[in-house]
Amino acid sequence: MAETELKIPKHVAIIMDGNGRWAKKRLLPRTAGHIQGSKVAEQICEDAYNLGIEYLTIYAFSTENWARPQKEVDTLMDLLRKYMKDSIERSTKNNMVVKVLGDKSRLAPDLIESIDKLEKITENNTGLKFNVAINYGGRDEIVRAVKKLYGDIENGTYCIEDVNEEIFESYLDTGNVPAVDLMIRTSGELRTSNFLPWQLTYAELYFTDVLWPDFNKKELQKAIEYYNKRDRRFGGVK
Repeated sequence: MAETELKIPKHVAIIMDGNGRWAKKRLLPRTAGHIQGSKVAEQICEDAYNLGIEYLTIYAFSTENWARPQKEVDTLMDLLRKYMKDSIERSTKNNMVVKVLGDKSRLAPDLIESIDKLEKITENNTGLKFNVAINYGGRDEIVRAVKKLYGDIENGTYCIEDVNEEIFESYLDTGNVPAVDLMIRTSGELRTSNFLPWQLTYAELYFTDVLWPDFNKKELQKAIEYYNKRDRRFGGVK
C-alpha cells in the first residue's frame, strides 16, 4: 500500500522492547542496546511526524524497571538525562511538544528539573505531541488519578454524581489527549506490560519480532499498514 493511501492513526504508542537482546546478539553490554535504542527513538519521532501521526507515546522506563541491575538502571537514567537536555534544542527546532508521563517523585531532582524545563519550553509548540513514559505503570497511574480526584471531591470541586469517564480521564497523566489508535510492541513479546491500560481500550495491537534498535520508518509503515487492514467498530456493528 502506497504511503499516500494509508489512513494514519492519530495516536501511536510504542513499547520499545529488545535493546538488551540486540546488544547480546552483537556480544555487547546491554547498555549498548539502550544507547542505540535511544537514537532510534529520536529518529522515529521525526518519521512519525512526517507520516502525519499527531501523538506519539513511548514506554521509556516502567515502575518495574527499578528491579533491573543497578548498572543498567543508572545507564537508563543517564540516557534520560541526556535526552531531556538535548531535547530542548531538538524540540524547538522540530516544533515538538514533549510531556513526561509517570510518577516523577522517585526520579532524581536534577532529572525532574530537566523534565519541568523541557515541558515548559515546548508546551506552546504545534508539531508532534510526544509523550515519554518514565517511572510509569498503568495501574499506578489509575491509583494516582483516583487519589487526585478524591481530593477534589473532598474540597468541593466535583460532586461524586458529576464524575464520568471524561472527568476521570482528565486526571490521568495523558489528560484528555485522544485515545491510542495503534500500539506497537517490538521484539516478539505479546503483552502490554502495564502500559496505558485506560488509553489502549480500543487500540489496535501490533506485535513484531524486530528488536527496537533495528526498528525504522519502514517498520513503522508496516505497522500502519496492519492498522489500515483492521475493522474498527468500537463495540458497534457496521
